[in-house]
Amino acid sequence: MKNLLTILLFSCTLSAFAQINPPLDKETEVAHKYRVSLPYFIITDRIGGDWNDRQSTQMVEFHIKRNLDNKNIIGLKFATWRLFQPMGIQYWDGLLDKLKTESEFYPGHVRESGIGVSYQRMLWKGLFATVEVLPQFQTYLDLNGNKIGNGFKLYNSYHLGYHISIGKKKRFFIEPQIHCQHWMFDNNAPDGFKVLDDKWRNYFLFEPNIYIGMNF
Repeated sequence: MKNLLTILLFSCTLSAFAQINPPLDKETEVAHKYRVSLPYFIITDRIGGDWNDRQSTQMVEFHIKRNLDNKNIIGLKFATWRLFQPMGIQYWDGLLDKLKTESEFYPGHVRESGIGVSYQRMLWKGLFATVEVLPQFQTYLDLNGNKIGNGFKLYNSYHLGYHISIGKKKRFFIEPQIHCQHWMFDNNAPDGFKVLDDKWRNYFLFEPNIYIGMNF
């Protein structure tokens, strides 16, 4: 069922891309055709800790999007990050405590990188919903940074947020939002990683975030 849902969502996103050059009329004309954005926490993470810390995710994420009209927005997403424990540990599973005790830490790290697609729909005023599909290639590393394996993951996220424009020309914006994610085909992990991954879920719920961006 999850595979079917992902295929349908991916198909819908590609269908939106097929409309990338719609005729511009009074309904489709927009003030800005493109936008770029990134998560705010990437900036604050650099301030709060060392890039090479054991718990550093070394995350970089960047979005470029095309405004098809005032309701429909499609985009490309580039993301890379480094995991030190399974992503499927929920807040109510004692996530914060496990970060302190390091009880669920991998015997190394896994680097995940990919380029994916997104579809954003404006629902009411600034309220929006977004679906993102991100294929990721994985590199497993031991504690010394040596490569010990490769893998693949299909990472999907679902967002609900609010778009807030800033300035007279509305060139800048912020988007506070909450999102949920789940992933599939993550099944080629080395033994020490797989034991921990199998212990936890293949989804994470209710992650808050703030994106900042610029229209042009």
